Amino acid sequence: MAHAMISSSEQWWCGQAVVVFVVGSFFAHTIIFISLLDTNRSPSIAQFIPWLSAIPFEVAIISTSVSIYSHAHREPTVEDPFGGRLRTKITFWEVLEISAGSVRISFLTLLVASYIFKSARKHCAFKEADEADAGETTSLLDSRGNANSVDSDGLADCQQAPEVEAWARPLTTPSTNWMEYLSGYSLFFPYLWPYKSLRLQVVVVICFAILIVQRAANILVPYQVGVIADSLSTSDGTLQVPWIPICLYIIYRWLQGSQGFLESVRSNLWISVSQYAYMELSTAAFEHVHNLGLDFHLGKKMGEVLSALTKGSSINTFLEQVTFQVLPMFIDLTIAIENFLVVFDVYYALAVAIMTFFYLYSTVKIASWRANMRRQMVNASRQEDAVKNDSLVSYETVKYFNAEEYEFNRYREAVSDYLRAEWHSLFAQNLMNIFQNVIFMLGLLITCFICAYQVARGQRAVGQFVTLLTYMAQLQAPLNIFGTFYRYIQSALINAERLLELFRVQPSVVDAPSATPLAVCHGRISFNDIQFSYDRRRPALKGLSFDCMPGTTTALVGESGGGKSTIFRLLYRFYNPNGGSLLIDGHDTQTLTIDSVRRHIGIVPQDTVLFNETIMYNLRYANQNATDEEVYDACRAASVHDQIMAFPDGYATKVGDRGLRLSGGEKQRVAIARTIIKKPQIILLDEATAALDSETEQNIQEALSVLSRGRTVLVIAHRLSTITTADNIVVLHEGRVAESGTHARLLASHGRYTTMWQKQIHAQTETVGLEALSGKL
Repeated sequence: MAHAMISSSEQWWCGQAVVVFVVGSFFAHTIIFISLLDTNRSPSIAQFIPWLSAIPFEVAIISTSVSIYSHAHREPTVEDPFGGRLRTKITFWEVLEISAGSVRISFLTLLVASYIFKSARKHCAFKEADEADAGETTSLLDSRGNANSVDSDGLADCQQAPEVEAWARPLTTPSTNWMEYLSGYSLFFPYLWPYKSLRLQVVVVICFAILIVQRAANILVPYQVGVIADSLSTSDGTLQVPWIPICLYIIYRWLQGSQGFLESVRSNLWISVSQYAYMELSTAAFEHVHNLGLDFHLGKKMGEVLSALTKGSSINTFLEQVTFQVLPMFIDLTIAIENFLVVFDVYYALAVAIMTFFYLYSTVKIASWRANMRRQMVNASRQEDAVKNDSLVSYETVKYFNAEEYEFNRYREAVSDYLRAEWHSLFAQNLMNIFQNVIFMLGLLITCFICAYQVARGQRAVGQFVTLLTYMAQLQAPLNIFGTFYRYIQSALINAERLLELFRVQPSVVDAPSATPLAVCHGRISFNDIQFSYDRRRPALKGLSFDCMPGTTTALVGESGGGKSTIFRLLYRFYNPNGGSLLIDGHDTQTLTIDSVRRHIGIVPQDTVLFNETIMYNLRYANQNATDEEVYDACRAASVHDQIMAFPDGYATKVGDRGLRLSGGEKQRVAIARTIIKKPQIILLDEATAALDSETEQNIQEALSVLSRGRTVLVIAHRLSTITTADNIVVLHEGRVAESGTHARLLASHGRYTTMWQKQIHAQTETVGLEALSGKL
């Protein structure tokens, strides 16, 4: 460039090959320099190979140049690139050119030597470390004389693996490369690809064929514009209008573009594929959440789970966007560069290639910088949904404590956090748009200058300038698509991260590979030295052992936290014991399928939750095949039939969210009737009559007495007066069986049960006395 500017009066020109070499070399070295900035500063094999490969090429170029310049040769000019002034010896500019090449060779040699030197040092360091580790560094016995060992997780006995949240929210960009990051999303591929439908697979093939035809249409449109421009520019004033080229242009335009005929056909064909992916992914996610263990559901935030299921399902459009937007964009860019090389010349191709690289690079870098902002915005949005959901679900609790203002402020703060994160994300997006426009306009300016210069010199026709403008305008579309859809895909991936983490959470209790179904259940239950803890630091059950014979009623009593509810959860296979064995009819529950165990167990929980459907729907939930008469009989046994019939809509009455339109006693009796409809062999009652009045409680006790005949019943009771007729009463204390026996036997033993009984009798006596005194007043 300096030589051309200084020797402009001589019209010196280095020639097209030299320009391409210099600009291309500068571009290639710029890419290498950028890669060094983006990766570890120490040279890697990715840099070593280009450095080593460049040395022989540079040597060949310098050798050839010296051979040419040292003999008689001609310097190219603007008018005659292959001729020009005759030179008999090497010139000052040619010496500078050879010197610059020698400097490049020296730098490349130093870079290669530095890589080899650092690699050798690193190899020696590794070798010394291996030799140091070869010796025995850990004694066989510890200070107490016990053998040192390492557990299956690779941790020494004295160490303890830190507790990690099972469903941690991603806060920053994962510290992996893009290929590793995207490979994690391969988990979704079986749900996105229609492997179950041959028809949909054929549809996918047709859509790809349409994609190829669209690429051809994109090439023909600018070419046809140039043909029309040339036809009109050479018109001699006669009425020779290029009707056929214009009609062809209209046809190509009709086929081309996002609103064109081909894209419309492709979109219609893809609807069924997209719906298949949505169905597979959403149902798989829903089923997966239901299959997760109770430990997950007790610790989850419902708002976050719903947000992950809702927003994460947008990944079903990921396949379409990548296949029919991003992939065609790269094809269009490649074709555009090749087309500039063939139709125009190498200057255009090089300018477009450099512009494309910097456009895509700036988009990726700014979008990656924006990714954390986008992730913070998504997390803030999820937190807003969680606060909103938790507050509305806990409506009554909010009113009980006059906490409306607190909830308003909490939600207002969550919205403010979201808006703050959104502002930063949108600011970064607008900044990226500015960089993209500047880079594209510079590329357009350079190519227009080159073409305008060639048109002015008569080297090209006006129609080719029009074709260039059309190509560049058409090239801007895929570049904009990359910027837009890169942000969209990045957003979809960030939204799907939470769903991906949800899929990665595995159920804590699953069927063993050799598990068999429990076909017939007689109802014998045996707890043999059961060890269990929710947290390893605090055991819940410590060597628990007792038996429940078929057809008997066993009551579990004790202070809160003694392990009563834990026994129910273990029996229902929500958890597996850490030690010992839980047997049903002599079969270890871990050798039985979970579904078959639960089919033989019915439960009436302390806090009954009903679906926001009709009473009949909730009753039939226990047995979808139950007849109306069976439902009515169960409700009569639970003393709730008459109350249901008193409602204006009877059994068609909607119970409201979580059954809130029913009283506590009505919900409890519906739960009892639902258990009766299930007809289980084992019945679990968790304070089943706690929410009932005395008269109804007596009726329910009679109904339960009839229900329990021939069935094994386990009862959690806090009011000891309700379990005096139990066949066996197990008193729990700190996860162990303190004592067991019948009511009379336990009273005679004067143990923990006797103390509990006397306290309740004393409390009831005081309550009766207070009621009598208030009556006199």
